[in-house]
Amino acid sequence: MSRSPEDWIGENESCKDRLDPAHACRIAAMLDQPFPQEGDALAALWHWAFFQIPVPPSATGPDGHIAPGGFLPKSEGNTRMWAGGRVNFHKPLAIGQPAERQSRIEAVNEKNGRSGKLLFVTVAHEYHQNGELCLSEEQDIVYRAPSVPRLSLDKPVADPQWSQSVTPSPLLLFRYSAVTFNGHRIHYDHPYTTKEEGYPDLVVHGPLIATLMVQAFVDANPGLNPVRLSYRGLRPLTVNRPFRVEGRIDGDGKALLWAANEDGPAHEAELQFEEKR
Repeated sequence: MSRSPEDWIGENESCKDRLDPAHACRIAAMLDQPFPQEGDALAALWHWAFFQIPVPPSATGPDGHIAPGGFLPKSEGNTRMWAGGRVNFHKPLAIGQPAERQSRIEAVNEKNGRSGKLLFVTVAHEYHQNGELCLSEEQDIVYRAPSVPRLSLDKPVADPQWSQSVTPSPLLLFRYSAVTFNGHRIHYDHPYTTKEEGYPDLVVHGPLIATLMVQAFVDANPGLNPVRLSYRGLRPLTVNRPFRVEGRIDGDGKALLWAANEDGPAHEAELQFEEKR
């Protein structure tokens, strides 16, 4: 008997990983950051490059993702994207030590969007190390029918207090796909990206943009620690087109972050922070 997407609510998955120092150095090289050492705290959002369950090509779908129908629900004929999420930073994960991710499908909801029906799947993750909860997060996965994506957004961008320019090269996209074991073809397969999913060029990973936004905050505010991040994608950014990761402090303990180019904002986030102790 076939299952409806809602039948996946409550599905569980776990993944153990050792936060290999060599792999952390690959992430640092990709982001042009100093190489960390064993025992150092893993930088914010670098955990997305760990806890990846390897599967053979026979277990992937035509888009390069792990084929749905296992942990994630099926949605026939639709493409799948990571739309946003929320991360709580309880305690830094330590490089070189084992850790475990526990995951659960929290919600499945259908909505009507600009391009038609959308299926939103909320996945909750908890990351434990040495018996302590270090990170908890919710990821919003969206399934949609293939359609022409929105490439610009007529929305004002605030005056930033810090700004970093990023030119997303094919090498950057390749390396992020590699360190995160991300097989989604829109990040490296130009014919597939343009002909099958309707983008004008290779697409910059949403999690990479979120990582760059938080890194820009940390660089500009070295005395502050991220506590909670809420982020979402508004429209895609594509390869070789420069964009800016920017932000500003917006009241006590809160910062607004965004990624934008000449076509307007593309990603936005709210970050709660505290002073380092």
